[in-house]
Amino acid sequence: MSGTPSPRPAAGAQPDVGARPAVSRWGSVWRQLPLLVALVALWCFLWDHIDLLTVVSGIVLAVLVTRTLYLPPVLLSGRFNAWRGLLLGLRMMFDVVVASLQVAWFSINPWWKPMNSIIAVQLLTRSDLVTTLTAEAISVVPGTVVVDIDRERGLLYLHALGTRTRADIERTHRDVLGTEERIVLAIGTHAQAESVREARRERRAQARTAPDRDIRSKEGT
Repeated sequence: MSGTPSPRPAAGAQPDVGARPAVSRWGSVWRQLPLLVALVALWCFLWDHIDLLTVVSGIVLAVLVTRTLYLPPVLLSGRFNAWRGLLLGLRMMFDVVVASLQVAWFSINPWWKPMNSIIAVQLLTRSDLVTTLTAEAISVVPGTVVVDIDRERGLLYLHALGTRTRADIERTHRDVLGTEERIVLAIGTHAQAESVREARRERRAQARTAPDRDIRSKEGT
């Protein structure tokens, strides 16, 4: 008895989204490599110095974490812009130095009265990786620390030091979005990079038109 031929998918039918291509062991290791490097770098940041013991212990802990604990899937763009990555590192070092000097001045200034704020910042992307890296980069800089993350809405809640005026809050807001922008331009997808560039153009256009609106409102009064 002849077997019934297997039906062919109809034209325009969607493929089975549940089917995943087989990944070799080396392919799995290669995909996890950026995550392992990021975890080791975070471990070194926490210890605030780099030596052989810190690096080796960071590698061991990164392997244990990725192999024994459940982690949500991290979608990597597969793109890295070396020039943007260099600018990101240099800007982070500059921000750390400047913020350290500011916090040191606040601590020795007898006339300074602390006034801090909890600020909510709406991020431009919904990538878990970009959100995590942005939160870590903000917390590394003295004077700001992320206290909560609303993953569903892409909101960061951070405690900012020395926010006495509305201008201070707006500056902190711009710094957070600038950090996210530099991270996206370094490791994000092309669509994410174009999205943050468009948002930057809109912010600059609003900043240019803001003085004109203020002048018109004063003239109207």
